[in-house]
Amino acid sequence: MSKDQVPPAQLYASGIEGREAEFGQSVAIVIRSLQNKSHYPHEGNDALVKMHLVALQFAKNHDLWEEFLAHDIATMEVVNRRLGKLVRDSGDKEHVMTGLTDDNTCHYQLVYDTHAEPGKRIWKSPYGRVLDVSRRIGQFDLTEQEIHERYTVPRLLGYARAMGVKIKVSPWQDDGMITLELDE
Repeated sequence: MSKDQVPPAQLYASGIEGREAEFGQSVAIVIRSLQNKSHYPHEGNDALVKMHLVALQFAKNHDLWEEFLAHDIATMEVVNRRLGKLVRDSGDKEHVMTGLTDDNTCHYQLVYDTHAEPGKRIWKSPYGRVLDVSRRIGQFDLTEQEIHERYTVPRLLGYARAMGVKIKVSPWQDDGMITLELDE
């Protein structure tokens, strides 16, 4: 069927057809989050950031970093093995990058903006703003560098191992920018 033959409703489909009520509720939640200025200006990803921080603080407090990472990597292994098979079958390692960032709701709901180049993705650590506020009140004592070195980097490397590919993750940068690259 040519583009001229496709009904306009299908040609310009948004992906929310049949889910309009859920879409409306989602937009309302984002608006409520952005309107909430108590303690600090909230962002749409605050709940996800805070849940990550709660889990990471627990791992730190109980010296369970290795167990926490092993559990995370094992939980995602079935997904990452499937992605690795796609890479092997297609020969296109760019699937690693899109699978870890662009097409990954866990990434793009946590990280608002990821710059994409072939074999490379760059984003800002999502934890800094909430950590700045919550450390002042004694809620967390984690640092972004600690999260990067003890969680983000080993987690991404573990995911790549399960895919059967090699990646590089930048060392911690004071501006919070993280670079993920294929290691060919």
